[in-house]
Amino acid sequence: MTENTNKIFDVTSPYRRLARTLDALPNRFPPADDESELHLLAKIFTVEEADLTACLLPVLETPAEISLRLERDVKDVMALLKDMSKKGLILVGKTEQGRLGFGLMPFVVGIYEAQIGRIDAEMAQLFEIYYHEAFQKSLKIHPQVHRVIPVGESIKNDMEVHPFESVSNLLDDAKSWGVVDCICRTQKALIGDPCSHPLDVCMVLSQKDDAFANNNTIRTLNRDEAASTLKRAADTGLVHCVSNQQSELWYICNCCTCSCSILRGMADLGMANVVARSAFVSRVNANQCIACGICVDACQFDALLLEEVIKVQEMRCVGCGVCIPLCSQEALFLERRPAAELPPVTEKDWGAARTSL
Repeated sequence: MTENTNKIFDVTSPYRRLARTLDALPNRFPPADDESELHLLAKIFTVEEADLTACLLPVLETPAEISLRLERDVKDVMALLKDMSKKGLILVGKTEQGRLGFGLMPFVVGIYEAQIGRIDAEMAQLFEIYYHEAFQKSLKIHPQVHRVIPVGESIKNDMEVHPFESVSNLLDDAKSWGVVDCICRTQKALIGDPCSHPLDVCMVLSQKDDAFANNNTIRTLNRDEAASTLKRAADTGLVHCVSNQQSELWYICNCCTCSCSILRGMADLGMANVVARSAFVSRVNANQCIACGICVDACQFDALLLEEVIKVQEMRCVGCGVCIPLCSQEALFLERRPAAELPPVTEKDWGAARTSL
């Protein structure tokens, strides 16, 4: 370590304080033995930005409230908050009183994904180092961050489906739709290990009209374009994932085990439960199956075995439904799991369950 590095990462370092603040959130930001989390934060935040962010709360406060609490000049704080919000480093929105507010955002899902417009080869490599050193610790906590939701074509019209289990319902409930490049596949490409799945398929949703109109990173879509984007993702074998709660769903990630920082936990780290399964499981009609094996090759979770007919390993199946439309014989179908566990109702409920473990 250089003398300069020792200085910015000493015991009073804003980066060290910010790392502790982020790790205290339900999403976690676990420390690494090699302190790679500090190097990653130093790439993303300036010292001044890290110092202020470390003092923010995970609820929206006005600049005046933040300044009063921290005993700092309100004009200086306001300018820094606005600049950080443009960089995707903190939350920004309306407080309950309808005023402009800012707050602490988790590293994943949050700060990291918002760096899609800023990520370069150095940031990508720093994340890769941190991923292998410590990120997996955040994947071992339940309830999981991500929940699988079945692809639309795999859901039969006569199936019982809750609104939070249906992609089409999520799109219908939104008033604004947008798409961004996948930070995970971008990161893997920057370190020289790209996968073949499309980049421009990560979706964001909002209950506000024209929510993404002035955003330089998010490309605005209409309802039909959003549906087409999700279908394009599903057609390439990507798995729809949302936050692990029933309400306030604001993103639909289209993930793969080769690049997704969460699903890679299965492929790279051998962790079976990094993502919450959907309420469904694949089943096989043995009389219709011709054992062609197309579905086996498409399953990212190694849940299908090719025997005389396809066999489903229920404990490995996440209920994504990617295999269903591929079966020319219509031998595969989704069935609701017996006593399927419902996700927490709100993000607050999810966070309470995470911190209680």
